Amino acid sequence: MPVAAPRPFTALWASQAASNLGDGVLQAAAPLLVATLTRDPLLVAGATVAQFLPWLLATLPTGALADRMDRRRILVLGNGLRAAGFALLALSLTGGWRHVALLYAAVFIAGCAETMVDNAALAIPPRLLPREKLERANGRLFATQSVINTFVGPPAGAALFALAASAAFYTGAAAFALAGLAALLLPALRTSGEEHEHERHRAEPATIAQDIRTGWVHFWRHGLLRRVAFISAAINFFGAATGGLLVLLITGPYQLPLSSYGLFIAVPAAGAIAGSLLAEHIVPRIGGGPTTWLAALAPAAGYAVLGLGGSTPLALAALFGAALASSLNQIVVSTLRQAAVPDELLGRVTAAYRLIVLGVVPLGALGGGLLGRGVGIRATFVAAAVGLTLAAIPLASRVTTRGLRDAEKRPLHPESVYERTL
Repeated sequence: MPVAAPRPFTALWASQAASNLGDGVLQAAAPLLVATLTRDPLLVAGATVAQFLPWLLATLPTGALADRMDRRRILVLGNGLRAAGFALLALSLTGGWRHVALLYAAVFIAGCAETMVDNAALAIPPRLLPREKLERANGRLFATQSVINTFVGPPAGAALFALAASAAFYTGAAAFALAGLAALLLPALRTSGEEHEHERHRAEPATIAQDIRTGWVHFWRHGLLRRVAFISAAINFFGAATGGLLVLLITGPYQLPLSSYGLFIAVPAAGAIAGSLLAEHIVPRIGGGPTTWLAALAPAAGYAVLGLGGSTPLALAALFGAALASSLNQIVVSTLRQAAVPDELLGRVTAAYRLIVLGVVPLGALGGGLLGRGVGIRATFVAAAVGLTLAAIPLASRVTTRGLRDAEKRPLHPESVYERTL
């Protein structure tokens, strides 16, 4: 029987849904804008580099803030910053100022804000729900993300862009503003020193640098969490190498109109939705270990199909399967992290995890752009298929279903981390 979502979780759900709408609209609008400004694969990939570079530069400090500040306030401020950035870009487009550097600046600002919002949002569910409801709650959040961020938002973004480029960015800005307002409905989610007994053992308040180090040590010494991070990093690296070039592949070798780009985002979203909704039934049956293998090999097969083939239905089917597998794995990893990491460290450990997982995205996008310019778009997809397969062999083989279950049952106590780092 379905479990009714508590009101605070509903507020988080609504805030994330609005944020995902903004992400989805801009996921289509940003590549379309850059494709109208240049056909250089490196410059097209540069938008992805600008969007994810903040995960290398800002994620650890914002993760520390997520364990120091009211996480509700972080959601409000971060979404407000994203709204302001894209509103300014829309104003510049309305005024006739079109340059790829303006788009880079807007997505970089939004990326910095996203590190704040995501690190805080991923640390909130354990404060609102008991452990036995986390998997279902994560499934709901990721299903909503898949539906709105990639199934609803991109077609809407593409349609709005066809009307006027500024309309898409104004809509994205409004969605982020709504996300910030919805976050105001959350209860106070402070993690300050007086709320945690372990803080009282410290002679002096910790600095941001000490907090960052504590979170990093906890993450790095958790062997299983570190391994699944590197697997996800490999998936994201090759996904970034190809994702920025997808618009060039479908409008070039596949000879499809620019308007079809939204379809190549929406169909994989259906796979992600299916994975999110079915995770609580599929993962217990096949196990977390096989899910990890599937999450790596399904995208690799998809890149091969895209690079070697020419059939649109086959390409869409491959993208659907890859997204389904990745969605299953995302829920497995999120549940592991939330169950195995103490709440007072969760923001920092999540930041450390995402530094590895998302910090490789600008590197992958840059590599894909250079490779696309040098050997061509199709060859880049084939190279990604080979690279991800080779990376999965040593990494996924060390993640087992039993290991995942044991890690969830035996979280590392934060006191042991403090003793090692202070």
